[in-house]
Amino acid sequence: QVRLVESGGGLVQAGGSLRLSCAASGRTFSSNAMGWFRQTPGKQREFVGTIGSSGGSIYYADSVKGRFTISRDNAKNMMYLQMSSLKPEDSAVYICAAHATASSYLGFQYDYWGQGTQVTVSS
Repeated sequence: QVRLVESGGGLVQAGGSLRLSCAASGRTFSSNAMGWFRQTPGKQREFVGTIGSSGGSIYYADSVKGRFTISRDNAKNMMYLQMSSLKPEDSAVYICAAHATASSYLGFQYDYWGQGTQVTVSS
């Protein structure tokens, strides 16, 4: 099984920035599409962005486009989410995910999920 561990969450003021990291273990990391999602209590999971196995096929939710940047470094088994111009509505648990077979993927049915890291943006 692929194991995913997020880090980098915390408390920031509106307008600030954070970079989240997702450390992956498993032999198939470099061949998997990956994505970032976020979730708040009482709301459905929200798609944030996805990135293909080689760093292409990048797509973002309209709510974060122009402010967030997704990237990956397969040599280090890492995926990142650079978040800038943060807004209070960005507050959520951010979760990274990996697909078992697809080299690029746009959807919600990922196979592996991390535990999540809390991001809180204050006014």
